[in-house]
Amino acid sequence: MRHAKQGRKLGLTSAHRKAMLGNMVCSLFEHGRIKTTVSKAKEAKPLAEKMITLGKRGDLAARRQALARLRSKDMVHTLFAEVAPRFADRPGGYTRIIRIGPRQGDAAEMVFLELVD
Repeated sequence: MRHAKQGRKLGLTSAHRKAMLGNMVCSLFEHGRIKTTVSKAKEAKPLAEKMITLGKRGDLAARRQALARLRSKDMVHTLFAEVAPRFADRPGGYTRIIRIGPRQGDAAEMVFLELVD
C-alpha cells in the first residue's frame, strides 16, 4: 500500500533522482524550456515552482535553501537576479507542461516544461 507516499521513483535511486531533478530545474531556468517525459516533468514542476518562490523571497535563508537543491552558485544567482523578478507580481503558476506526442524510439509521451511569460 502506498498510503501517504508522494512522488514518483522514476526507476532511480534517491540520490540520482534528486540530482536529476535539480539539473532539470537548472536547465529550465537557463533555457526557459526543456523537453522531457511526462513523469519527469510532473516531478520537476513543483520543485521549479518552489525555487522561484524562494527567489521571490530573496533573503539569505531562501538563497541557502535554493543552493541546497540546485547545487550551482551561478544558477542560484541567475534565479534570484533574473528569473524570480520576472514573476514578482504573479501569485503562482510559473511553469506549464505542453504535451508534444510520443518519442520516436520507445513511444514515451514527451512534453515541454516551460516558464510562463
